[in-house]
Amino acid sequence: MESSQYIFVVSGVVQCVGFRYHTSRQAQALGISGYAKNLNDGRVEVLAVGKGKEIEKFHAWLNIGPSSATVDQVVMHRVKESERQDVRIGEFKIL
Repeated sequence: MESSQYIFVVSGVVQCVGFRYHTSRQAQALGISGYAKNLNDGRVEVLAVGKGKEIEKFHAWLNIGPSSATVDQVVMHRVKESERQDVRIGEFKIL
C-alpha cells in the first residue's frame, strides 16, 4: 500500500504548550513522516505521510492533542499527487 500525504491545520490553544513536540512523538510512534510548524495566526500545520490506518490514528490523536493543549478544530486536506512534498521517510521535523 502506498503512502498518502495529508495536511492538517489544528486550531485552539496549540502554540506554546508543547503541541509540536508531542505531535512529533506521536507521529514517530505511528511510523508517520512529515513536519509540524506554527502558523502566524496561532494554528499549527502538520504534514503527515503514511499509510491509511496510521493516518486515521494520527488524525484521531490530533483531535485530542496532548493534555497541555486545547484542540478546537482539525481541518484535513489530502495533498494532490502533483503537489506532494519531498519528505524523507522516517523523519518528522518540528519547524
